[in-house]
Amino acid sequence: MDAPKPKGKSVTMTSFFDANHYHDLISGKSVTGILHQLNKTPIDWYSKLQSTVETATFGSEHIAARTCTEQVIDLRLTLRYLGSPINGPTMVLGDNELVINSAAIPHSKMYKRWVALSYHRVGYAVAAGIINIHHIAGKKNLADILSKHWDLPSVWNMMKPLLFWNWKLMVPHAEGAEEGSTIEQKDVAELVSKLDAKYDVKVTAQGKGQKSNHSLIEGSDKDTISSVIQSTNQSRVPSSRPGTTVHPKGKDTRLDPEHKMGTK
Repeated sequence: MDAPKPKGKSVTMTSFFDANHYHDLISGKSVTGILHQLNKTPIDWYSKLQSTVETATFGSEHIAARTCTEQVIDLRLTLRYLGSPINGPTMVLGDNELVINSAAIPHSKMYKRWVALSYHRVGYAVAAGIINIHHIAGKKNLADILSKHWDLPSVWNMMKPLLFWNWKLMVPHAEGAEEGSTIEQKDVAELVSKLDAKYDVKVTAQGKGQKSNHSLIEGSDKDTISSVIQSTNQSRVPSSRPGTTVHPKGKDTRLDPEHKMGTK
């Protein structure tokens, strides 16, 4: 009640959350990735191992949603004491449709009791008008950058809208910038074109005798994210599925009797 009177331009808050199940192959813990934006400008990001071991993706995603909700409440309180007006509830986006539906639908029931507190925490924030939670495709979830093992070429097209405020400046060449653009805009366009050429998987050095193993996935939204580069190299990135093990090259451990006993 003692917050100052809001003044100035209003702020629209958008938050993305994601969880990578079984990220740590040693402890079995998942990783939470969260990105907060104010008027499409990233101001805070979070990437950390969860404190508990979840046996299902549903549980790890709910923990990520609860952590994101608590951070949103903290950011909204900070903005209020800074005197910045906030445009309605914070838009919270996640790529697990089951978690989104269970939190957004008031009459939904929670049968998994080990994630019940996280479920009620997120549901309370939705009912109180603090957040609006919606589903987003996984290839467009910006928090995916913070929750998984990535190399820069694989997430470059997703990072460009975060690094450069105007998506229209993402032209193939600096000469393609609109007429009447300022010197700064042309400089940014030239910088983007150079970075595109540097981090394009087709021209990125993969090492001698190696070929590019990335595939392009075209996006459906124009003026946002035109394409996402997804790595298909399973040997470089350990699988996040339970029961998988990364073996060193040069020895087939499947022929080892101890390995067969451990598998049984």
